[in-house]
Amino acid sequence: MAPISTPQTPFGRVLTAMVTPFTADGALDLDGAQRLAAHLVDAGNDGLVVNGTTGESPTTSDAEKDQLVRAVLEAVGDRAHVIAGIGTNDTRHSVELARTAERSGAHGLLAVTPYYNKPPQEGLYRHFSAIADATGLPVMLYDIPGRSGVPIDTETIVRLAAHPRIVANKDAKGDLGRASWAIARSGLAWYSGDDMLNLPLLSVGAVGFVSVVSHVVTPELRALLEAHLAGDVQKATEVHQRLLPVFTGMFRTQGVITTKAALTLQGHPAGPLRLPLVELSPDETAQLKIDLAAGGVQL
Repeated sequence: MAPISTPQTPFGRVLTAMVTPFTADGALDLDGAQRLAAHLVDAGNDGLVVNGTTGESPTTSDAEKDQLVRAVLEAVGDRAHVIAGIGTNDTRHSVELARTAERSGAHGLLAVTPYYNKPPQEGLYRHFSAIADATGLPVMLYDIPGRSGVPIDTETIVRLAAHPRIVANKDAKGDLGRASWAIARSGLAWYSGDDMLNLPLLSVGAVGFVSVVSHVVTPELRALLEAHLAGDVQKATEVHQRLLPVFTGMFRTQGVITTKAALTLQGHPAGPLRLPLVELSPDETAQLKIDLAAGGVQL
């Protein structure tokens, strides 16, 4: 049973795109994943996205993805929405992953734009529609042209929003103008997928965040969100500005790398990375400590 949700907030408001902990030898650390998931929910997340890019989905097997969904569900029960990342650049493969996630008990699906093969908009429409047709689970689109090479055009988003199970979009497009039009025309629940733009996207109609920095600042993000909802623009802006060093520091290099380093510094499960990702250098780690401290993060 998933937590209570509404059409406006189908997956909650503050979600972490969770890293996938590994053991020292690079194997999947299911115990660590359960401890991290419980910690994140205790910190104030009402949703967790597993098997996304931040979860190193390009280098985990289908079997590992299934094990991770089941482990996180067991750890958090009905205290948070557990959203399974099932996006690939192969529609048939994504459909298989979606059906597996449904059998495992996931509460929803995150479907990223197919990457590298650069499909046209009609291909995107048919890809996402096939995923939504494949199960009874609600779907969050993930629009991130910086990784996929292709944006989801506003007209395509509007077409997809007519599907009864496509209910949300994770926006990492970095275009507030396009977001404004797409939110107004589609009626989808809009989630910021770019931490630096969390507050600006709220101002044009987003309902929450799918965040990376929430691994270390969930209470602060909740404070920002609650201030915005209460109409306290000054407080929301102050929280946003206090977090600027964190937003900057966590993305000086690839976000999974810095997130695992930050979690390790705090004593939480994370473990190593799988190639082609590599650990921070000593100088990069020192800079990360400076950035996090400047944003008020305790290490």
